[in-house]
Amino acid sequence: MAGKTYTPGIVDQHIGRRMQLRRTMLGLSLKDLANICGVTFQQIQKYETADNRISASRLFEIGTAMQTPVSFFFTGLPGNMPDETKATRSMHLHQPDVDDPMLRTESLELVRLYWRLNTDAQRAALMGLLKSMAGTTE
Repeated sequence: MAGKTYTPGIVDQHIGRRMQLRRTMLGLSLKDLANICGVTFQQIQKYETADNRISASRLFEIGTAMQTPVSFFFTGLPGNMPDETKATRSMHLHQPDVDDPMLRTESLELVRLYWRLNTDAQRAALMGLLKSMAGTTE
């Protein structure tokens, strides 16, 4: 008897993106996280791309390894807060905007490096430089 073919759902994809976001924010490579969790880097990659579904116990282990609560991985999904649940029961989950710059690794790396600067003065100087280069004073 042949098994069902796994097709990643919107929730699985969202969890994978959030996992990659947190890993990138921490400056961990796939291999680093894999070593911490005791799995192969390919397995972490499959979780992040939603090629493999993450079990609840594994998600708990990953959250612990990345020092974040499991709820972090679900943040941003409609209906995951009690007051939203009733209003969104009939709502369908939508695909995220794939062109969203905040989903790009480059953006996440920039944020991570920004917060690694030692002082508020360094952050202000960098922000001024970026605004100047972008031609904005916002």
